[in-house]
Amino acid sequence: MGAVYDGYISKYVNRKASEPMARLLVGTRLTPDQATWGAFGIAFLSFISFIFGQNIIGGLLAQLSSIADGVDGSLARLKGMSSTFGGFLDSVLDRYADILIVLGLTLWSLSHETYSGIWLAGFLAIAGTICVSYTRARIDPDHRHLFDNGLKSLASRDIRLFLIMLGGITGQAYFCLITIAILTNLVVFYRLIYTYSYLKQSNQSESTP
Repeated sequence: MGAVYDGYISKYVNRKASEPMARLLVGTRLTPDQATWGAFGIAFLSFISFIFGQNIIGGLLAQLSSIADGVDGSLARLKGMSSTFGGFLDSVLDRYADILIVLGLTLWSLSHETYSGIWLAGFLAIAGTICVSYTRARIDPDHRHLFDNGLKSLASRDIRLFLIMLGGITGQAYFCLITIAILTNLVVFYRLIYTYSYLKQSNQSESTP
């Protein structure tokens, strides 16, 4: 698995559980890729739970999938089984998992809340979620560290799934979607502006004799 940026929730909450889980699994035949599929399976169960009106279970499973998502990388490191494909598979399945979970929360909100604009909130939350991940994937690896602190890092996957857990267990899906939609898209546009300014200044510095 490739190196993955740890957000605030991942660093201070998720890793406290995923690292011990990985150490327990070292002696088993479970591979990192299988662990990746397992984390995706939990995300899919979160989606199903929201579909069937089980918002609390759906929210808890969303957070559990976030924790489980850290197991594959730790397991790969402990077993010496890191691979380029493993990191690629993890990234692809994470995107599908993100879409399913946010879609599930959106459908739950449509069935149980009476606010207007739920579909729009869900669409913007999904779009922002995908674009946050895409901007990190597309930035030059030498500049990826620019997104590791401050506002530029505040819409990381661990934070989004933690918010979904809170929205699920409190039954406030609509406001959760609004929060994610605003936060993710704000971060994307801020990254664009910041990166443009940073690279422009860097190019000017390099061209100055």
